[in-house]
Amino acid sequence: MGETAQSRQRCVVITGASAGIGKASAQAFARMGWHVIGTGRDEARCEEAARELAAGAANGGRVDFLRGDFTEMRDVLSVARQIGELTDRVDVLVNNAGGVRDGQYRTSEGLEATFAANHLAAFLLTRALMPLLERAAGDSAPGLVRVIAVSSSGHVGCQEMRWYDLNMDAAFNTSAAYCQAKLANLLFARELDRRVRDKGMVSLAMHPGRVASNFASHGDAQMQAWMANNDSVPPEQPARTIVWLATAQELGGMGGRYFHDLKEEEPASQALDDDAARKLWSESERMLDRILVTSN
Repeated sequence: MGETAQSRQRCVVITGASAGIGKASAQAFARMGWHVIGTGRDEARCEEAARELAAGAANGGRVDFLRGDFTEMRDVLSVARQIGELTDRVDVLVNNAGGVRDGQYRTSEGLEATFAANHLAAFLLTRALMPLLERAAGDSAPGLVRVIAVSSSGHVGCQEMRWYDLNMDAAFNTSAAYCQAKLANLLFARELDRRVRDKGMVSLAMHPGRVASNFASHGDAQMQAWMANNDSVPPEQPARTIVWLATAQELGGMGGRYFHDLKEEEPASQALDDDAARKLWSESERMLDRILVTSN
């Protein structure tokens, strides 16, 4: 009889794990004895985080770190290939990488950087890792394999996706770009759950709150001031919610839901629009396929 999810070492992939919420979550999984694969953009921070996590690992926990700039889709695919060289299955994928910018930036592939890093990278990585997620689901109890999206209450600020200009080529606004990306996180999580629930997987989303981290280091003065507010919480607090979403048995049948601080919350009505969720999936595939065909 083959290994079960309970008897084998479980594997979690956490993007944006070299600092903040991602790092705190990775530390918790490493202490639990999981195989943790973290990603980060800065090589020095990745190396430092890998050392810290490995030193704190327990119960046979293993730590690997991969570097990639998640505004660049070619980097995302490179990271996905490297993950496949480190493991043949992924039990939990935490799409945490993201951030805000202080202006309009175009990547080398022509994408608006906020939308690329916060949404398209997560969409592409999830798509690329789907065979590894499906393999883990094949010998796990239904609902035990999970994809977790780190979104934000900022999604409330976007009443509707800018379908005519998702890349915000016209009338760019830093706040609007961030809010649209966070709404995209929730719509993606919702449509993903519809597509994978029959495969024994669950897609969930969460809002971390105002966190004391380097999240807004590339944001404008207004965003940095907001994040520096005294009401901010340490990264370990939202990390507890991420670990709970990844492991709590009672959440195995609660796909497509949105959580904050260990409790379910109701997102804005635009995040519950199934037609918009399906449309975003199609538009995301179209944008990515155009880029990836062009780059080959």
